[in-house]
Amino acid sequence: MSRSTLLRGVTILGAAAIISKLLGTLQKIPMQNIGGDEAFGIYSAVFPIYTLIIFLATAGFPVAISKFVSESLERKDEVEAVQILKVSSIILFLSGLLFFSLLFFGAPVIAKAIDNMHTVKAIQSISIALLFVPVMSAIRGYFQGKQNMLPTAISLITEQTIRVVTMIVLLFFFTSRGYTNDWIAAGATFGSAVGALAGLMVMIVIWTIEKNNLQISSAKFKSNSNSILNISKKLIGYAIPVCLGAIVVPILGIVDSFTLPRLIRVFHGLDESRAIEQFGIYARGLTLIQLVSMIFSSISVALVPLMAQFKLKGQLDTIKIYTELSIRFTWLIGIAASFGLFFCIKPISTMLFENELGTLSASILSFTIVFSVLNIISTSILQGLGSPVIPAINLLIAAVVKVLLNVLFVSVWGIEGAALSTVLAFLVASILNLITLRRKTEFSLKCSNYLMKPALSIVLMGASIYLINYGFQFVFSHVIDELGHRLNATVISLVSVSIGALIYIISLFITLTISEDDLNHMPSLGNKIRPWLAKIKFRK
Repeated sequence: MSRSTLLRGVTILGAAAIISKLLGTLQKIPMQNIGGDEAFGIYSAVFPIYTLIIFLATAGFPVAISKFVSESLERKDEVEAVQILKVSSIILFLSGLLFFSLLFFGAPVIAKAIDNMHTVKAIQSISIALLFVPVMSAIRGYFQGKQNMLPTAISLITEQTIRVVTMIVLLFFFTSRGYTNDWIAAGATFGSAVGALAGLMVMIVIWTIEKNNLQISSAKFKSNSNSILNISKKLIGYAIPVCLGAIVVPILGIVDSFTLPRLIRVFHGLDESRAIEQFGIYARGLTLIQLVSMIFSSISVALVPLMAQFKLKGQLDTIKIYTELSIRFTWLIGIAASFGLFFCIKPISTMLFENELGTLSASILSFTIVFSVLNIISTSILQGLGSPVIPAINLLIAAVVKVLLNVLFVSVWGIEGAALSTVLAFLVASILNLITLRRKTEFSLKCSNYLMKPALSIVLMGASIYLINYGFQFVFSHVIDELGHRLNATVISLVSVSIGALIYIISLFITLTISEDDLNHMPSLGNKIRPWLAKIKFRK
């Protein structure tokens, strides 16, 4: 397989992943708009549980399947590659069936643990997806092992598109018929099951075409020396360690589901409906954070093989340079996104969620962005350098911190306390990662590059956003008053974010926060923007 073919495949899969994650994140906005905060709260409490179960049922297997299929094809053994797919499909189907049963029939127990029985129907509804997702993951792993990323890309986009469409249709149906919030949330979560079924059907069709092209006779399977038991042992032995490292990520997200509604009820005297409604208002801020983190999750995929390649070649200086560049650029973008959201939180909340409820907790959560993206990028670098367990341990520590701080802060400040504990938990995870990364690579952490120079750019960005907000509010109050508060907020948000970002980027170059040496290490980007930089007299 040529490098160009591999790069094209990774690009296709990366683009599909971005589109898929964007659809998955943006669908939460109509969920809240149509269903309301209580239904959104039920959905937000249930979905992290489903994510964790999916990780338990499948995580590690697609990676293991792609690895062993790739090795089989390297030996020109198509029969073994197909056997790996068949065995893994059986294992994952049984795994999915087991976890479906636990989730569907154990829904009342899980709902009681969340301290909200309104989540029962949503848990049972989303559990149906477990009948389809595991087998779909197995077939995806097979094609990824063949370096053919197109089937996975098509399946990803199909799954998310059908999921979002189904969710919106059911939301309109249940709300128009006057169903309770339990049913509205269950309709939203059922979109995941329908989307998973659609994604599986796509993979089955593509696999059927592939199977017909292979034309492998049953006699060849019988003559193959690898038994089902041996293949099963190989797959499970490789997949379990990967799975254990992967489940830490959803564990951090699930902490709020099991602690926040209960703590709100205990310390603030709210009933189930009001507690889960508060959780929904809190989850508005999480949706905004995920929109930014999604981009970095997609970018981080490229860092793992890049760092692994540098390490294999013994290019320690190159590792040091690119680690510093990656961390510094992540910090510069992350800190701008955090402050930008902080400055614009009221109009953005009104634009997306109809009103300003929860803006204080969302403004606190905005600072999760910088530490979240630092954690994502530093984790990818450490994985590329051969240390995948350390970031998982650090996130587990952060999850413990999150639990303890939730108990301490929510009792006093409610959802604002939960927001603060989230920021501090991600701060802990990112600091621990950076300490490890600094020890391994000795990359530079100059205070001027990370604090002093960016501070001026942040001030300029904040001042421009304040003036834009003030100016538009004056115009809308005294000159134009027919647009409506939500459209007003939309105009203010889009103009503020655009101009604020532009001023921030220009000021980074003017203050030499980003130097010409930095651009020399990124020739494809540097060559495109140098003509523009000449206009602001940028120099080394």
